[in-house]
Amino acid sequence: MSIEKKNDISSILNYLEELITNKKMNNTNISYTERLLKGDLKKVIQKVGEESTEVLIEATLKNKERTIYESADLIYHLLVMWNKLDITLYDIAQELERRKK
Repeated sequence: MSIEKKNDISSILNYLEELITNKKMNNTNISYTERLLKGDLKKVIQKVGEESTEVLIEATLKNKERTIYESADLIYHLLVMWNKLDITLYDIAQELERRKK
C-alpha cells in the first residue's frame, strides 16, 4: 500500500476525531488534549488563532515543511474546538457538500 493511501486525510481526520471524543469522555486531565477539552473554550479558540497565524507566517515565507507542520497543528486544534462545540467532521462535510452545488 502506498503512503498516500495508507495516510489519506479522511482516515486520519476520522481517527483524530474519535480519539478526541474518547479523551473527552474518559477525561483523566493528564494529556494536553484532555486539558484542552476540560478547559475553557476561549483557550482553545486562542490556540486556533495562534496556529492560524503560524500557518500564514510560514506560507508567506514559502516554507513548505513548516507550513505543513503548522497546518497539522491548526487542524488538530480545529478538531478540538469543534468537539467542544459539538461539531463533527460530518457537519463540516455537509457544509462543504452544500457549497458544491
